[in-house]
Amino acid sequence: MDDVVRQSQGTWRQWLARQAYSGLLRSLKPVYLVRLWLRGRAEPLYRHRVRERLGDYRGERWSGDVWVHAVSLGETRAASALIDTLRAERPGLRLLLTHGTATGREAGQALLRDGDVQAWLPYDTPGVVQRFFEQFRPRVGVLMETEIWPNLLRRAQGTGVPMVLANARLSEKSQRQGQRLAAVLKPAVEAITLVLAQTEADAQRLRASGARDVVVCGNLKFDMALDPALLARGQAWRHALARPVLLAAVMREGEEAMLLAEWAKRPAADRPLLVIVPRHPQRFDEVAALVQGAGLSLARRSSWGDTLPDEALRADVWLGDSMREMPLYYAAADVALLGGSFAPLGGQNLIEAAACGCPVVMGPHTFNFAQAAELSLAAGAALRVADMAEGVETACTLLGSPQREQRAAQARAFAAAHRGAAARMAQHLLKWLPA
Repeated sequence: MDDVVRQSQGTWRQWLARQAYSGLLRSLKPVYLVRLWLRGRAEPLYRHRVRERLGDYRGERWSGDVWVHAVSLGETRAASALIDTLRAERPGLRLLLTHGTATGREAGQALLRDGDVQAWLPYDTPGVVQRFFEQFRPRVGVLMETEIWPNLLRRAQGTGVPMVLANARLSEKSQRQGQRLAAVLKPAVEAITLVLAQTEADAQRLRASGARDVVVCGNLKFDMALDPALLARGQAWRHALARPVLLAAVMREGEEAMLLAEWAKRPAADRPLLVIVPRHPQRFDEVAALVQGAGLSLARRSSWGDTLPDEALRADVWLGDSMREMPLYYAAADVALLGGSFAPLGGQNLIEAAACGCPVVMGPHTFNFAQAAELSLAAGAALRVADMAEGVETACTLLGSPQREQRAAQARAFAAAHRGAAARMAQHLLKWLPA
């Protein structure tokens, strides 16, 4: 009897939590729409088909095979490896691809084939997600990495659409945060049909959070294809430069200022070319102002084409203000500082750097990619430092060291050794697709 009472109380708490969550989202809808419009000043795609965010998908009729949600650029690129593998097994596959960011949607356009549809993910209120499922009827839905949306998952369960969380990861920090919101998040996790986790540690945390069926498959980012044209161009640019190249890769808020403060301490004659690539395109102008404010000459990648101009050859700093060109920057660089790891932001994906043969120096904060970071350290593909000052010193020392070539080879070997996640995940998804 006590168990029945406790179960009833738990169900009641969960219902109240979901109502509160949905009510909060409804009240914040005007703020959400204003934020999209403001972001559209720097990235106009945010103002494209905004009605889709509210479940109005007029003109988009689709009843196909797989729905894949990849929120941003990184998830979209990882999803591409899985989508390519599924298409190889099911050549006529029809895809619904949704996103939450402009960079994700722009990158996703290259993945579309005849019969595919691309749309924005609906705002997670009950009425909006209901309209989404009334419009689209996938055989299976795939959410990439960390996308847990309570109302979306509840509606999918109610309409009989199996949902898979692919390339799933959950850091200790995110798990602790989720425990504080367990009344609303735990039922959402329990509604997921299958979780395909990156690592055993991720799998254990996801099971503890309520996931019922969890399989460890590895990390799709090891399977991402690199554009050979970008690699060749980056290598050609490196050969054209008469000095070493240090890349500040996928920098996050606050890290560029730390980097430039350390850069100013180095003798001008002892500085390599510094290439800064910010994580978010809306920060390109902000970072350009920081560089110029530090008294350094700047060349912006967006100002030239495939051939390096004299301005770029002479500049102190390049600003990587272009999209989908990270392989180019890694191929042009001798060493990379890993963005997101010097501020407490959890780090960024270092697998692409390894695949390009670019050794990485990372700070102390890599909790979002913990296993990949540890594996790269063990393989000799990366070095860990305590802060930005040590990072700049270590990277500049490695630039002139014979060890750099050895670490570049170790990086490539590390990336090659961990491929295969796309094939393993595809095998789990094929059971929902027609032969």
